[in-house]
Amino acid sequence: MLKSLMAAKAKDELEQEVLDKEEEKQRYLTEKAPPLQTHGMSFAELEELCQELHAKMDVVDEERYDIEAKVLLNKREIKDLNIKVLDLRGKFKRPTLRRVRVSADAILRSLLGSKHKVSMDLRANLKSVKKEDTEKKKRHLLYISIGLRKRPVEDSDWRKNVEAMSGMEGRKKMFDAAKGPTQ
Repeated sequence: MLKSLMAAKAKDELEQEVLDKEEEKQRYLTEKAPPLQTHGMSFAELEELCQELHAKMDVVDEERYDIEAKVLLNKREIKDLNIKVLDLRGKFKRPTLRRVRVSADAILRSLLGSKHKVSMDLRANLKSVKKEDTEKKKRHLLYISIGLRKRPVEDSDWRKNVEAMSGMEGRKKMFDAAKGPTQ
């Protein structure tokens, strides 16, 4: 219901606008071009009137032609500028980004300014761990996973284990180890 009322109102306004434009046009024409009084004029006077009207029409046609030429020129210029804009968009190359190493202190200085001097040593807050402690924990976990064997398990470098297990001898050792201890 509301849409139909709005459509009807818009239709009425459009009709009123058309009527207003027509009235404005008639008013302008009566102002600029009053009706001609040709009654009682001789042939020479009519000829003179026609020549005056013809001269006025020539002036108006010249103005119209000049305006059309300016409009076409502006349209071409706009089209050329649009093409240039599109070309510039396509030709723009994004620069390659480089990695920049910036310390935490430099970041804080840039954010907080040069007045604020904060030293942030991130490594100072880390927990220090000794290598011996980790090896003991590994052995302990290994003892637990094996079943609490009394004999110590060899902790050697992993590279040595890889070298020892490569080839057929290594596969045989792995096969024998998976089988279990032989008695």
